[in-house]
Amino acid sequence: MSLEVKVPTVGESITEVTIAQWLKKDGDRVEMDEVIAELESDKATFELPAEAAGILRIVAQEGDTIEVGATICRIEQNGEAGGAPAAPAAKQETAAPTATAAASAAQESAPAAAQGAGETKEMRVPTVGESITEVTIASWLKNDGDHVEMDEVIAELESDKATFELPAEAAGTLQIVAQQGDTVEIGGLLCRIVQGAGAGAAKPAAQPGAPAAQQASQPAAAAPSGAQTYASGTPSPAAGKILSEKGINPADVQGTGRDGRITKEDAMGAQKSAAKPAVAAAPAAKQETAAAPAASGDRNQRREKMSSLRKTVARRLVQVKNETAMLTTFNEVDMKPIMDIRAKYKDKFKEKHEVGLGFMSFFTKACTVALQEWPAVNAQIDGNDMIFNDFVDVSIAVSSPKGLVVPVIRNAESLTLDGIEKEVIRLAKKARDGKLSIEEMTGGTFTITNGGVFGSMMSTPIINAPQSAILGMHNIVQRPVAVDGQVEIRPMMYLALSYDHRIIDGRESVSFLVRVKELLEDPMRLLLGV
Repeated sequence: MSLEVKVPTVGESITEVTIAQWLKKDGDRVEMDEVIAELESDKATFELPAEAAGILRIVAQEGDTIEVGATICRIEQNGEAGGAPAAPAAKQETAAPTATAAASAAQESAPAAAQGAGETKEMRVPTVGESITEVTIASWLKNDGDHVEMDEVIAELESDKATFELPAEAAGTLQIVAQQGDTVEIGGLLCRIVQGAGAGAAKPAAQPGAPAAQQASQPAAAAPSGAQTYASGTPSPAAGKILSEKGINPADVQGTGRDGRITKEDAMGAQKSAAKPAVAAAPAAKQETAAAPAASGDRNQRREKMSSLRKTVARRLVQVKNETAMLTTFNEVDMKPIMDIRAKYKDKFKEKHEVGLGFMSFFTKACTVALQEWPAVNAQIDGNDMIFNDFVDVSIAVSSPKGLVVPVIRNAESLTLDGIEKEVIRLAKKARDGKLSIEEMTGGTFTITNGGVFGSMMSTPIINAPQSAILGMHNIVQRPVAVDGQVEIRPMMYLALSYDHRIIDGRESVSFLVRVKELLEDPMRLLLGV
């Protein structure tokens, strides 16, 4: 017997609630009056007790907003934990009772297979970096009960530094434990894979004789192939997350996947198409309200959830501002010598090294020379100690679709100009594709950020902790300057060095920036080492 648990009436003016979190997982056994979930309204948070003892079957997921009176879950009162009730013998309407009985027996033996007959592989959060203690499940790419193959990507995980894929460690039937959006510690259980089990074959075979309530509680993956009305307009886990962050109703998106399912690509391209109806409706609305003032035009708002990466970046930037004695010193550099070199040799440089000659290689090389002369700018504070480095690992700030990331060029002091350019291109491409590893974004000793590519004239960049300094590049502007007593128009760039005054004194910060200026305005110094 299956009992439907509905959202209770919690107040006169409250018409809907949001599922803040499930305290029990799908398939868990619950007792009468045991708290199984926390619900949120626009006024309060309250607990949802189980209305009977039995096996919990979750219908609405965490984060869903559902109306009062809607079904939130079901409780199978006569079930065993982790299994499903067998189809009654009296309802065998098929012409082949032997086959139906075999299917029912296979369904009844699922818990036993999970515990012994079919070996169960537990998948836990892998270690992804020294400083990372937890990850967030960005999306499940497979549904609970789906059959997965060895090394097939089944989920996307997010840490505070990167997004990475989770491959299946065995072939079998997927049993999801942690839900999408959950934050799980390293080593925590994500899912189980029942090896040798074929969900796609076993579940449809058991359905003809199963009770109607049981069929209604089956996941979407167990639906017959002809049930296109269920798949149509239904987003995949990854697509659902994207649409939720964009604030788009899946009903407004045309799915191109199998049976009309909304794919990740559909969700990513849904922003413009979702905005068109509002624009198209605007003329009609204006005609109806011709007497309204001009201020009554479109005033749309859009709400998006912050990703784990952006929340972590925000937290760390505020932490740096609060915990360091940060100052910024400025200077300007005449870019004409470097621009002349690039104009003269860029074609030969690209022909020989198969990479363009950009400004970043000159700045990186100049910084590595200056950092070795002023080691405090390349150092960091660790408790009551100061750590000085005899190498230079330069972090390059890159704007990616998921937010700001800072991949690291290792041992930049030993690289040539072409070597630096190749590393910048390689890391920037991986950042845009979201393929950077944790190792490629940790361990930098000094950061360079280029706001000039976006048109910034001057800024005060924030230190990338635990580093002690960051150099900000800006746009190049033709300005009149005095050269040998004459006024000339030169391409000038402002430089900004933000530094931690606890470890770097004013003399060191200013001298470092002046040294960088000298090397850039006379690039021959880089070749001669003077």
